[in-house]
Amino acid sequence: MKNHGIPKATAKRLPLYYRYLQVLQNAGKEKVSSTELSEAVQVDSATIRRDFSYFGELGKRGYGYDVEKLINFFAVTLNEDELTNVALIGVGNLGSALLNYRFHQSNSIRVSCAFDVKEDLVGRIVDGIPVYPMEDMVEQIRLQQIEVAILTVPAQNAQPVTDELVKAGIKGIMNFTPIRLVTPSGIQVQNVDLTNELQTLIYFLHHYD
Repeated sequence: MKNHGIPKATAKRLPLYYRYLQVLQNAGKEKVSSTELSEAVQVDSATIRRDFSYFGELGKRGYGYDVEKLINFFAVTLNEDELTNVALIGVGNLGSALLNYRFHQSNSIRVSCAFDVKEDLVGRIVDGIPVYPMEDMVEQIRLQQIEVAILTVPAQNAQPVTDELVKAGIKGIMNFTPIRLVTPSGIQVQNVDLTNELQTLIYFLHHYD
């Protein structure tokens, strides 16, 4: 999705809309209103209409949205019609869980290779995915033309490994480490701090009714 006019908050909601539309289609639903979508995905209907408006006229007043047309549109917008190979860096507890996850909510994302320093893992096939030594990372990522990486290495290794990923040609990093990575402009980094998210949840439980 190469549209810099779309706010990041909108872009983050698009996969949510897309997944629910697939649920509707599987249930035989042919059309849906912004109000129905709002109740399902817990985003207010005005925000949904505004999000959709960035892409032109996707619905009709008084009719709503055609489910199949929306699915087809968002499949292209989210590159669901193209397979994206992803590299997993670090096959520890979290990395192993991500391998098992298999990204079942999307048929267009596949972890195609993994990298680790542990001798008992290197050279093995884990859940159908080959694990390479870290010293082969740059070469393999270049050979396989991978542009997206998931980073689950120890915090102290996060920045050095990131520097190598950039050298290998990686354009996007999903960062599961607590380190805020320094990258050149043009490299997209999505930070996923599970501890921070849990602490935020606990704070909201204690301070908001």
